[in-house]
Amino acid sequence: MLGYSIKRVALALLILVVVMLGMFAMVYVIPGDPASIALGPRATPELKALLIQRMGLDQSLPNQIWHFFRAAATGDLGIDVWSKRPVLDVILEVFPKTLLLGAVSLCWAVVLGIGLGCLAVIWRGTFIDRLLGVLSVSMIAVPSFVIALYSLLIFAVWLGWLPAIGAGQSGDWGSQARALILPSFAIGVSWVGYIARLVRASMLEVMGANHIRTARAFGLPETVVVLKYALRIAIVPTIAIIAIGAGSILSSAVFVETVFSRPGIGTLITGAVEKRNYPVVMGTVLFMTAFYLFVVTAADLLIARLDPRVRDVLRG
Repeated sequence: MLGYSIKRVALALLILVVVMLGMFAMVYVIPGDPASIALGPRATPELKALLIQRMGLDQSLPNQIWHFFRAAATGDLGIDVWSKRPVLDVILEVFPKTLLLGAVSLCWAVVLGIGLGCLAVIWRGTFIDRLLGVLSVSMIAVPSFVIALYSLLIFAVWLGWLPAIGAGQSGDWGSQARALILPSFAIGVSWVGYIARLVRASMLEVMGANHIRTARAFGLPETVVVLKYALRIAIVPTIAIIAIGAGSILSSAVFVETVFSRPGIGTLITGAVEKRNYPVVMGTVLFMTAFYLFVVTAADLLIARLDPRVRDVLRG
């Protein structure tokens, strides 16, 4: 288990390095002068040179990469060009809002997805099973930004039931909860389909196990067999898809926060890209990539801990 943990952590660090190298390459090949774009056409050459120096773009690419990684290893992600604040402070100021949105989206997606998967197994082979299958595939097929636009149009514009933009009034929990409904629905609905299909497939595989046949032989109701005995084992593969969903949900928040004008990581990185604020862009990408890899790696280690078959493979 220790050897597997070391390998997974090393792989996560390697992926993080590769992502940041790719990010540096993209920034380096983007056409146009970032100082002219950020300051406008009337900026003086002296002001442009000062801005380029602040962003570190006057150095060679290898030097930029070396200084960035050396500073990032100590928790220093650079300085925001415009606010002169540490990039990490800027990220941590808005990240809880994105994390809250992602957590709410993932929670209701997991609950509903597991519930639909269990219903499909209980009524397997019936019309309800086929109907739930069609609904699950439909949820997976529709992109989150499309759901965001249509939910905004229907529930905010046409019906007027929910707020269209913003995160609610500060200090008003009811207002903030209402403002979470539409964006969390737009982000989480596709993962309901993923989780429901995976839970159904995993549980159908488990239903032929000896302990399931024994439970049925004792005359237990099918609902009890599915929820108490089959789900406990079938839920293990679902942990991996939930971890991947956590990272994907946070990345989907970039689009959804823009559509609903919510403060968060999405709004931060969109504004930084528009202003060519490279320290904020690279710091945010590094932070979000590290968070995603942390969640996925933790899920892999948890699966290896819970599933005896994975432990047997590691011993072999």
